[in-house]
Amino acid sequence: MAELPIQSVIPDIRLALAAGHELVLEAPPGAGKTTGVPLALLNEPWLLNQRILMLEPRRIAAKSAAMRMAEMLAERVGHTVGYRMRMETVVSQATRIEVVTEGVLTRMLQDDPSLEGIGLLIFDEFHERSLDADLGLALTLESRKLFGDLRDTPLKLLLMSATLDGNRVSELLGAAPILRSLGRQFPVALRYGSAYRPNQDLIDRVCHTVTQALDENSGSILVFLPGQAEIRRCASRLADGWASESVLLTPLYGDLSLADQRRAIAPAADGVRKVVLATSIAESSLTIDGITVVIDCGLSRVPTFDPRTGMSRLDTRRLSRASAEQRAGRAGRLSEGVCYRLWSESQNSELLAFSEPEITQADLASLCLQLQRWGISDTAELCWMDAPPAAAFQQAVDLLLKLGALVEKGETVAITSHGEAMASLPVHPRLGHMLLKGRELGHANLACELAALLSDRDVGPKGDADIQLRLALLHGSLAAERKSSGLIARLKKQQQQFLRILARSTVSEAKIPAVGVDAGLLLAFAYPDRVAKQRRERGSDYVLSNGRAAMLQESDGLNAAEYLVAASLGGKAGNRSDTIYLAAALPACHFEDVLAPMVDIKFHAEWSEAKGRFIAERRRTLGAIVLQTEVLTAVAEEEKRAALLGFIRRRGLDVLEWPQAVLQWRARVSLVKSLNCAPGHWPDVSDEGLLAQIDEWLSPYLTGVNSLQDIKRLDLASILATLLDWPQQQALKTLAPESFSVPSGSAKKIDYCQSPPVLAVKLQEMFGCHDTPRIANGQQPLTVHLLSPARRPLQVTQDLAGFWRGSYQDVKKEMKGRYPKHPWPDDPTNAVATARLKPKPPSK
Repeated sequence: MAELPIQSVIPDIRLALAAGHELVLEAPPGAGKTTGVPLALLNEPWLLNQRILMLEPRRIAAKSAAMRMAEMLAERVGHTVGYRMRMETVVSQATRIEVVTEGVLTRMLQDDPSLEGIGLLIFDEFHERSLDADLGLALTLESRKLFGDLRDTPLKLLLMSATLDGNRVSELLGAAPILRSLGRQFPVALRYGSAYRPNQDLIDRVCHTVTQALDENSGSILVFLPGQAEIRRCASRLADGWASESVLLTPLYGDLSLADQRRAIAPAADGVRKVVLATSIAESSLTIDGITVVIDCGLSRVPTFDPRTGMSRLDTRRLSRASAEQRAGRAGRLSEGVCYRLWSESQNSELLAFSEPEITQADLASLCLQLQRWGISDTAELCWMDAPPAAAFQQAVDLLLKLGALVEKGETVAITSHGEAMASLPVHPRLGHMLLKGRELGHANLACELAALLSDRDVGPKGDADIQLRLALLHGSLAAERKSSGLIARLKKQQQQFLRILARSTVSEAKIPAVGVDAGLLLAFAYPDRVAKQRRERGSDYVLSNGRAAMLQESDGLNAAEYLVAASLGGKAGNRSDTIYLAAALPACHFEDVLAPMVDIKFHAEWSEAKGRFIAERRRTLGAIVLQTEVLTAVAEEEKRAALLGFIRRRGLDVLEWPQAVLQWRARVSLVKSLNCAPGHWPDVSDEGLLAQIDEWLSPYLTGVNSLQDIKRLDLASILATLLDWPQQQALKTLAPESFSVPSGSAKKIDYCQSPPVLAVKLQEMFGCHDTPRIANGQQPLTVHLLSPARRPLQVTQDLAGFWRGSYQDVKKEMKGRYPKHPWPDDPTNAVATARLKPKPPSK
């Protein structure tokens, strides 16, 4: 332990945890915090022989850390140091340090919220901000608040990280102290490439850089790539170009078996250099022996949940500066190193400081279910580094309601006994529901096979989505490729583990199913929102029950299925259709029996503009999928009204016949409402307002309406008049009169459809009028259009007095010769208004 750089701050860590109950530790990669800190604190007096529980973000990191600490104690794993992860536990009564994957903590808290017997809880590599880590920390903080007084000793928290916004973490922990270790880091030379372009050939560029790095450097190389597909393509390209046995290509990603992952991080044989092709799994937690060169493509692939579609997509993104520093640091653990960055130095400054936490972009169904099991419906009840987004959380609630895990109770939801059983299973709620339903139907074995297939990488052939082919590989009835034998063995082991866990779960007794159970039926329980119906016979296009479009490859054998369930889809954000990668045919007979509770029977009536009549159907639907329709010949008057109102809402009020007088009436009411010049509540008669309250004002008058002509014959003037009471009708006549009496004695219509309202009148009829006419108790001046004798505008004004004083003289000069028979007095304000010609002079 003396050689570990973390040793320099171990005394400070001991003092801080002796004096307080929270601590934030920042230590760079290679400092030895993962193995050095737990061992150094094992015999602290304040621990009182309780256990230390340390969380790791990945299975390989948890197992490696436990094995390394056991080795340092010269013990076997499972004695003083053990580990626990999904489907694998190596601990004993003697275990004092238990290394667990992050999801395990949530289950431990659910079983014992006080975490009795645990004195120190360590969150390692917390900067990765996994969903399980954030949930585990939020529940731990709540546990200490609720059960702190019931424990003999307080539960202490230590959050460790290499790149972390320590101040935010400290604030969350109540101003916890922050310790920083310099660690052991040799200089790393950064070599930037040309500017990254989204459409560049990434594989070609990476392979070229690997070849260059092998020529320019000694030591092994760690290459960061976005995902498995790029790793396989790079491995294939590089293998074709090398004949040397002195270079060993090894992949490293999360879906590999633990044995394969350990082969990637183990030291290379003498005289052999390794090229490790890795995803972001190699950023932290894992020490890969012999690495002195890092090649970073600058990209990472993260699952991003879309609440609009209810699906997660793998999104390739630029990494953050913190991740770039973390990756580069892998080259300087053993000696001076080199990091080739496949982007320009100027682009480096544009990177985000830290990566987005998983909780802000993930599927929250598991989190939501665990919170409900804890007894929390409102996420605001807990303390979070970043709160779960409201839209994604509501999507999770909606899914859990469909799966029967939750039930509505008034304005909130509560967990059901079925939901409790789902939460106890170490799988996504979708798969948990499928496992429980499969056991209920007496087909637990098939359900566990499907759960195993969906929990690991796809073992089937590319280009064929049928999950039956994967089941055939598991059963041995279809020969598997040699390279898949390890994965198939792992899937079989996983299936047996699911069976054992399911056998211990409290679920309903097995029942005799009404029909045969198949893969499609069980997948429909897991993915009720991804049941798909073919748009055309033997076509590759489908519509999902969630309303999305999806498609199979043209050559896929599943194109013969009218219905199927899509277990795995993919596509780019914004695309109108997703690609189906894994699915099972779903016999239609299941909609009549086992899946009948998922089917809705709806009456559908709509007004067909093309046919000019009502169309009424009784539909059996599963979400957006119409399973069956029955045409109805008789339509009740109430249903016809509802259909017609729906048609008007879709098309807008223009489908009605709007006489000019009615449009003027609406404008008059809107003016009085906007000026607030009359008491009482005045209705909103704008298009938006009338559509919003169409049920109240129009619905009672639709009896007997059977055609578009009937609609157009509606007396809208009388119908809308009912929106005003008698005093309002009288006030409207006074405040917004239909016409205005001008000095000539004529009553001129006011055009309220223009804003401000317009009074159009011949100029001669306004003689003697000194000021601009006003309405609404003088609040609203009219815009006066002064017309020529030919009724063409001579002047548009809201300042009549100013016109008489100014522009009138110019108008007079121009018009007097053109219209000599009309009066053009020098002083119009004192002239007599007239709508007639000048009187003829007396004959001599």
